[in-house]
Amino acid sequence: MQQPDARTVVTDYVTLLAAGELDAAIALFAEDATWTYPGGLALSRTWHGKQEIFGEFLGQVGALFAADGLPTITLTHVLADGPQAVAEWTTVGKAANGAAYENHCLGVFTVENGLITAVREYLDTHHVAQTLLA
Repeated sequence: MQQPDARTVVTDYVTLLAAGELDAAIALFAEDATWTYPGGLALSRTWHGKQEIFGEFLGQVGALFAADGLPTITLTHVLADGPQAVAEWTTVGKAANGAAYENHCLGVFTVENGLITAVREYLDTHHVAQTLLA
């Protein structure tokens, strides 16, 4: 059985996440995957394994948004070459402190055997600090 290519896996991941289908999105990650988040924020580091990525890192990020302002994610572009895919998306929501949040994000994904094994994310961390962490 042929594994899906990197473009398909990454597109599926962002689409599932945007639709709130978290279990299906998590299933697209290898158990030992890594996610590197840039900058000098408390969240900035390389997160290791599905539990850290989804339980700790993305769970912390989700808690920074207001209950009525959970972010919407819109996938805008995906480019792929072999096991690498670059995805661009926007995230719009309302911070727990009431501030409007809109960030344009880019992730470099590595996909092996149909699963995401690594993500390097790039975004405006200054905007994160000014809105979500203020």
